[in-house]
Amino acid sequence: MGHKVYAIPVEQTGWQVADGSGTVQFSWEYDNNKEKLLNLYDKGKRRQWDAQKRIDWTLELDPMNPTGAVDEQVPIFGSEIWDKLGPKERGELRQHLAAWNFSQFLHGEQGALICASKIVQNVPEIDAKFYAATQVMDEARHVEVYSTLLNKIGLAYPINENLKGILNDVLTDSRWDMTYLGMQVLIEGLALAAFGLIRTFTENDLARSVTAYVMQDEARHVAFGRNVLKEYYPNLTQAERSEREEFCSEACYMMRDRFLATEVWETLGLPTDKCAEWMKNSESQLAFRSLLFMRIVPILKDITLWGPKMRDTFEKMGVIGYADTDLDAVMAEDEKIADEIDALRVAQVDETIAAGRDLA
Repeated sequence: MGHKVYAIPVEQTGWQVADGSGTVQFSWEYDNNKEKLLNLYDKGKRRQWDAQKRIDWTLELDPMNPTGAVDEQVPIFGSEIWDKLGPKERGELRQHLAAWNFSQFLHGEQGALICASKIVQNVPEIDAKFYAATQVMDEARHVEVYSTLLNKIGLAYPINENLKGILNDVLTDSRWDMTYLGMQVLIEGLALAAFGLIRTFTENDLARSVTAYVMQDEARHVAFGRNVLKEYYPNLTQAERSEREEFCSEACYMMRDRFLATEVWETLGLPTDKCAEWMKNSESQLAFRSLLFMRIVPILKDITLWGPKMRDTFEKMGVIGYADTDLDAVMAEDEKIADEIDALRVAQVDETIAAGRDLA
């Protein structure tokens, strides 16, 4: 395929428009040069799906145990507080924990929707604008999905203050790379890990399919941020790099602490301090919070934000061992599992149609 000849070099014709919250960047260079981004854009177009058709919303979901969690998966299992709860109170706790978790995913997806639209405006290159446009649609679908799921649970929670703080920092920063870093790498990287735990351990088919399908999209989004920043960040000054590592360090601590679910304990009238203390120190919760960073650690290393500040942060959090995780293999597994669940869904639909024809 040929390329256009520009009468005036595009470097001389760039146009930036201040919109009050940042700078909208127009790109007049429409030749697509970045193969990885174009491949993601192509996959993003082909992977669009209808949440009302791909997901079987008639599947049963027990409001008192939406994810089919066993006792050991409840964060305060084994504590004196848990032991004093009766069957009714334990069911109510499971409902509130699931509602709180999925509510944070819902709020995070709306944040991602806004961030993706911001990337379309602010990123300087047309290739990235193309892919970000497909992500806007993905995020709108995810908001729809989690809102519908919460309707079946019958309960929702407001946004957690730690998540709100990170989103505020990302949305108010006018630099386009900070939108990528905060949303594509940190928030979505941690969400992917949390999704993965639900997908692996849930006993509910609806929760599993919702999570797997969303993960399939999110894996592309994280790859998008990773590819763009991996090219951009080696050109930063040391001062610019240090500033971004400081932001990442603070954000990682905030994201870790948001999973203490303080709002749930307060709402149910349980001793908040004791519940939080148990979660901070129990072996199962320490392992859970460690797994949350399985993707963030290697991504930050890959995009070259791997100075003393970042390494020290991950050492203190006990997660630096994830630095050599094979990200490509992990993302490929996300794609594979979603495809397998989808193939099973299609096979079940075909079987039902065939059975109906036999009866006719």
